[in-house]
Amino acid sequence: MKKILFFIFFLYSSNLFADERVIKLNKLFNDLRIDNKSISAEVEQKIWKIWSTHPNNERLTNMLAEGTDLVNNQKLNEAIVKFSDVIKLDPNWAEAWNKRATVFYLIGEYQKSQNDIDKVLGLEKRHFGALAGQGLVNIELQNYEKAIKSYQDAMKIYPTMNSGKIMIKRIKELIKEQSI
Repeated sequence: MKKILFFIFFLYSSNLFADERVIKLNKLFNDLRIDNKSISAEVEQKIWKIWSTHPNNERLTNMLAEGTDLVNNQKLNEAIVKFSDVIKLDPNWAEAWNKRATVFYLIGEYQKSQNDIDKVLGLEKRHFGALAGQGLVNIELQNYEKAIKSYQDAMKIYPTMNSGKIMIKRIKELIKEQSI
């Protein structure tokens, strides 16, 4: 009986934490729409912190951080293995997919990167980082209109995002250059 009560408590408390996380993210995404760069930069950092923290498993948070350190130290193949391990342990954590998508992009595996981005956006449709990454992938694949759309979608979520405006301008220049 104690095991059943503990299990029920565990499920209930996990759901409360998940609900609290969703509520906090919803508020932050509303704040992100405010047209104030200093506020939105601070909000962006808070969103990244939530995304990079597993909702209920500190070990997975630490593994994601280890993978990020591997990326920072240019150990990209090791980072892919680490992020893949995290994904195996929790395939519903969008940030693990996003981190691996980033590394696939860095090593030139653009289709693999896009596949992981699709997973990210299926789990968190507001992931402006994945949308920006999708823009970069589509530039490499010379799908310029798709790249512009990705940045436009990111800017609907995060209107003051500088990279979106800069990249859309650069993509339009690329299109002009190729049409000459």
